[in-house]
Amino acid sequence: CQGRSVQESNPMYSFAHWSLPLAAFLPIFCAGLAKRGQFTVPASQGGYDNHEPRAWLARQTGSRARANAAQANSFEALPFYLAAMLWALSQQVPMPVLDLLAGAWIASRCAYIACYWHDLSTWRSIVWLVAQLLSLAVFTSPLWGR
Repeated sequence: CQGRSVQESNPMYSFAHWSLPLAAFLPIFCAGLAKRGQFTVPASQGGYDNHEPRAWLARQTGSRARANAAQANSFEALPFYLAAMLWALSQQVPMPVLDLLAGAWIASRCAYIACYWHDLSTWRSIVWLVAQLLSLAVFTSPLWGR
């Protein structure tokens, strides 16, 4: 993309563009972590219950409960990031700037999920703050990123 605007480059090759569906996939990934290995176990034996999935998730403990909490937080973080990135793209912030911010945001959200899964609460909070600041950086990038 070499500093060209969205209109001058092919957006299909921009990580900033691909980060939008990737970000939307993160909560689904977390749900998969919470349900991992339970699809073949009968619901009567504590396995995943597709008839009452939310009630089943609410009964989970440990890493499954943390993965479900990471799923909820991933859904909570999504609107601000999506709105910020769409705003920055519409304002023609140079693609290298947005690609860098998008990569850092996706990496920080993946680190957040890993910290949640492994019960690293202090690191989870730090990484959460980094991701929030990155969303803010994306939103304000039209002011400083040109």
